[in-house]
Amino acid sequence: MTPELFFCKLSHVVGEVMEDRIEISLLMDFYGALLTEKQRNILTQYYNMDYSLSEIALNQKTSRQAIHDLIKRCYKTLNDYEDKLSLLKSFREESQIKKEMIVLLKEKNCYCSEIEKLLDEL
Repeated sequence: MTPELFFCKLSHVVGEVMEDRIEISLLMDFYGALLTEKQRNILTQYYNMDYSLSEIALNQKTSRQAIHDLIKRCYKTLNDYEDKLSLLKSFREESQIKKEMIVLLKEKNCYCSEIEKLLDEL
């Protein structure tokens, strides 16, 4: 394998990992309040603070496997909430529509910052 191919594959994998972490962070923003305080704390340490499973296990005085299992369960729970409620999907769709509206307003020379402020308030 050439170095260029290796780095291409590596950057693809890193990109997927980062997208997954961003997705979980967004799901936590929308549905984190539905988790227990312990679950939120552990997910925050793992995804936002980049703690290892071992570090979290030490902090929680439990096993690494228990932390791994809890993170997997929470991941599934957050995705189940999104499947049922679609808050993140709706947020993304609304954000895209607002961006498209701003582009159209600018193209028609009707754009002003007051309109953008009103769109942000929606």
